[in-house]
Amino acid sequence: MTVKILSAALIARFVDIVGAAHAILRPEEQAGYLREWRDRYVGRTPVVLRPGSTDEVSRILALAHAERVGVVPQAGNTGLVGGQIPSAAGDEIILSVERMRAVRDVDAAGGTFVVEAGVTLADAQAAAEAVGMMFPLSLASEGSARIGGVLATNAGGTGVLAYGNARHLTLGLEAVLADGRVWQGLRRLKKDNTGYDLRDLLIGSEGTLGVITAAALRMVPRPAGQATAVVALARSEDALALFRRIETLAGSGLTAFEFWSAGVQDFALAYGAGVRAPIRGSHPWYALIEFSSGCADGRAMGQLAGLLQAASDDGIVQDAVIAQSGQQARDFWKLRESFSEAQKGAGGSIKHDISVPVARIPEFLERAGRIVEQVCAGARPVPFGHFGDGNIHYNVSQPVGMDKAAFLAFWETMSEAVHALVTDMDGSISAEHGIGQMKREALVRAKSDVEIEMMRAIKQALDPRGILNPGKVL
Repeated sequence: MTVKILSAALIARFVDIVGAAHAILRPEEQAGYLREWRDRYVGRTPVVLRPGSTDEVSRILALAHAERVGVVPQAGNTGLVGGQIPSAAGDEIILSVERMRAVRDVDAAGGTFVVEAGVTLADAQAAAEAVGMMFPLSLASEGSARIGGVLATNAGGTGVLAYGNARHLTLGLEAVLADGRVWQGLRRLKKDNTGYDLRDLLIGSEGTLGVITAAALRMVPRPAGQATAVVALARSEDALALFRRIETLAGSGLTAFEFWSAGVQDFALAYGAGVRAPIRGSHPWYALIEFSSGCADGRAMGQLAGLLQAASDDGIVQDAVIAQSGQQARDFWKLRESFSEAQKGAGGSIKHDISVPVARIPEFLERAGRIVEQVCAGARPVPFGHFGDGNIHYNVSQPVGMDKAAFLAFWETMSEAVHALVTDMDGSISAEHGIGQMKREALVRAKSDVEIEMMRAIKQALDPRGILNPGKVL
């Protein structure tokens, strides 16, 4: 795309579409839209546009297409790879969907509901709960993450093991294409084999192929009973053995199997707010297990207790505690969800969002640890993640006493080495966060030439002028 310097007259035309009250021109008022929460990416923009309808989004994109102006779609600004941040050149406008917060329809009988792109994940969950159902997608950022961004990145979270990621919970989409045309695809069908799946093409495209404005989502019945436990483990191999055992015996009743190291729990206890250790003493590894059942809570707890006792008798589990109340279960989850934020207290952190085949997680952890030590002696791996679907957040904190900037200078070298290992193990360099700005070069190394050429062909077909989220993904 040829760089377009926006004139005052052109900016005024964009502002007229949404109205002056919904356009942000002053840099000091734009700050919250220009910086991602880790401060790794900071951009500039002449204007932040906050449309209130699909029609306004359509008019914005039609004008941008005609004038060759780059448009950066933004939802809750919770992304971790810079996909929602404009370039520092200041020649791209931000299109924020935060005003599009309507729950258009809830069909309890059909188990579906339609929400606009600016609805937060927490509010989507509440809409399902209001009719006695559940929207099972859950993220640590669910209070601020919005559906548009959740779908654009195909977010995963803690419920993927049982319910799938965002793609699996989406039946239909409404989206605006680069030239302003609106695709009405809000069909609520579980089966539809009529040609290419355009819904799945847009989900996970990070705003580079179209702007999602609404979605038809799937709700599920709330389990009658649920039991949550935290277990202590001596080895990562024991986590694999425990996961396989519970999965075999519980089947679809195993709705979460989270996993973390002693190091990241220590950070959470030291720097997190209102969290505490569920198990006394220190253990090398921990897992959070959620077991759901069609029976009452008491029976679910009894079933999980039996599984854990057998694993303990066989030497797989060192210690375990089962939540005795809903509050205690929420406390377990609060600890798990505090890890990313707590790492800030320990200084600089180099983060990786990877996935490998579940059976190879212990091998990955052992090999990655050696790689990290070779790149930066004394660096502290603090992995955690969604063991059941192979997604590990392999984060590395700076050595004790090392300067933060000096440590972060290792980012590219360390990430390239870790990603090379992931690729060698038939894994993915981005399990749920996306590519954004951060992993564009890594994507080229991880994908075959044929895959990259196919992606470029799709981009060229849907956005020939390259106005949608320039410089992201490809």
